[in-house]
Amino acid sequence: MELNRLDKVPPRLPNKWSSSYISYWQPMLPEDDITSGYCWFDYTKNVCRIDGLFNPWSEAQKGHRLWMSEIMYPSSNESFKAKVAYTRAHTNMPSEFIESVLNDEVDACHELILTQDVLIQCNAQFTGLHDVLGQSAEAWTFERPHGKGPATYYFATGTNQLLRMITGDPNVHASVRDFPNFNTLDIPASTFDVTKLKSLE
Repeated sequence: MELNRLDKVPPRLPNKWSSSYISYWQPMLPEDDITSGYCWFDYTKNVCRIDGLFNPWSEAQKGHRLWMSEIMYPSSNESFKAKVAYTRAHTNMPSEFIESVLNDEVDACHELILTQDVLIQCNAQFTGLHDVLGQSAEAWTFERPHGKGPATYYFATGTNQLLRMITGDPNVHASVRDFPNFNTLDIPASTFDVTKLKSLE
């Protein structure tokens, strides 16, 4: 791929990919958190799974931190969520976390949280080269549907390897997701099996 071309074609994400992720904010405000987790996407089966501490999630307002495993099945219009709350008595002095398994949830899911051809769907424009996670990266900027504001996705130069997602305006307050070990290894089918932690059934 020529780096100086103005008619670049936006990349499509691989059919299957997974990566750990780091979630933070730009700029970081005093009440913001940095969290991490892992995600798996299989577009051939139209399914994805995301495990990690929920971000944004206000421990001060909610009274606990929230870990969640979510498996999305748009084909059946279902999103399965297993959750664990971590509560502590104090945030500004030594205190133990107490875990509490919350009720499982099943919500509606019309499409994956990140579609394979999101750049094409949203008419993303190439906006230059940047250094991201120690690699040369191509930036693609677009407006998110339904008036949700701007987004910029960074792909390793000449590839469809996603390195970073920024949603929102970094000059105001934007959500950042980094993918430091993006890979296209095969994903076992069992990864997307729904495991219930506390079912009401």
